Amino acid sequence: MMEHRKAALVIGATGGIGGEIARVMQAHGWHVRALHRNPERARTSNPGLEWMAGDAMDPTSVARAAEGMHVIVHGANPPGYRNWQRLVLPMLDSSIAAAAATGARLLLPGTVYNFGSDAGEEIDETAPQNPITRKGAIRVAMERRLRDAANVGVKTLIVRAGDYFGPRTGNSWLAQGMLPMPGPVKRLFNPARVGIGHAWAYLPDLAETMVQLLERREALADFDIFHFAGCWFDDNRDFADAIRRAAGRPHAPVHGFPWAMVHALAPFNETFREMREMIYLWRRPLRLVDNKLRAFLGAVPTTPLDEALHATLSGLGRL
Repeated sequence: MMEHRKAALVIGATGGIGGEIARVMQAHGWHVRALHRNPERARTSNPGLEWMAGDAMDPTSVARAAEGMHVIVHGANPPGYRNWQRLVLPMLDSSIAAAAATGARLLLPGTVYNFGSDAGEEIDETAPQNPITRKGAIRVAMERRLRDAANVGVKTLIVRAGDYFGPRTGNSWLAQGMLPMPGPVKRLFNPARVGIGHAWAYLPDLAETMVQLLERREALADFDIFHFAGCWFDDNRDFADAIRRAAGRPHAPVHGFPWAMVHALAPFNETFREMREMIYLWRRPLRLVDNKLRAFLGAVPTTPLDEALHATLSGLGRL
């Protein structure tokens, strides 16, 4: 498999996006190596990966794990946004250094946090990036570092998407915001203002898209960005209705999200502080335009919504 240039190091393989990319790569015949501080414990999440001990904050262990790899997937993300500002950029620097040493293409899963209100309601890859949150500013800094690295030979691919949902995304707005109660769906919460749309990305489709791009990486620019439009709803209440249908609970009540509680608890809880920062994405539409992706791939992987939501709810234990 190595000689066919299908070997990848996945950093963050126990997380939602990293784990999903690793599974899709395996299905496509890639050799996948994963880095984790405790590989024996992590192996239970996917025994088919080659697990190596190491820390994303340690450039030496990342470089060692990246030896012989053709792609490095940087899916590292501090859980619950803890120490986000202190950890995110040093972890990315470790991956950049490893990519520079090995010649591997670096993949960064991107977000919409880069964009402020001046970007408009429909956003392509060239939209201005003037974030209004700390997390958005860090995302812009990450992409700037990758662009600078590309100027000295580090090839990069960034794929931006909206909020994730999927069967293995417990740390998500769907699981923690819209369906925060464990067990079968009894009620839902809608974080968006009435009549405001929202961008969602079904993680298996997003991961499949990323892997398809990587399998054609020789045709990519040295620094390339794509938008994944995913599932867009002009009114997020329609997404809530789709969840109710998939759960077999079409009449489950849909409540407004308790933003007042988030504001009250934010001074004492880092996760709530980060949620509060993202409130602007629920108060105005921000839709990703994926014309460039469709022109490059020809067809974008798309699972029917009812099927995607049923798999999501099943995986989260909400059925």
